[in-house]
Amino acid sequence: MKYYFKLLIALLITTIAFAQEKPVKIVFDVTSSNTDVHKSAVRHVKAMSEAYPDSKFEVVMYSGAMDMVLKDKSVAAKEIEELTKKDNIDFVICEGTMKRHNVDASQIITGVKSVPDGIIEIIEKQQEGWGYIKEGQ
Repeated sequence: MKYYFKLLIALLITTIAFAQEKPVKIVFDVTSSNTDVHKSAVRHVKAMSEAYPDSKFEVVMYSGAMDMVLKDKSVAAKEIEELTKKDNIDFVICEGTMKRHNVDASQIITGVKSVPDGIIEIIEKQQEGWGYIKEGQ
């Protein structure tokens, strides 16, 4: 009986230790033109930022994901604009992609930032220890 009591205490302590949230940093890679992927990426970032408020999240969009951040085309414009107001979330679009699509900053959802190159942005985040998630279908 004493053995089972000690085992129960050990399990309880282990559960409490693992339950404590450790902040993470995650970069999300979005290249798809599929609006379902856009909605899913926003949903994931929102849920994770609520579950882990001390963590940092960045969504990097390039290539076919241009419409995700266009004011007049995005299926998630309202949600993205709200999420960019949080200190621990950034949405960034590749300036090369903007140039290829003839898009200027005035067409981008308020709060979305730009970076010179989306792929380099992701690589730099990974070099800084950020985790990586490729959003896709």
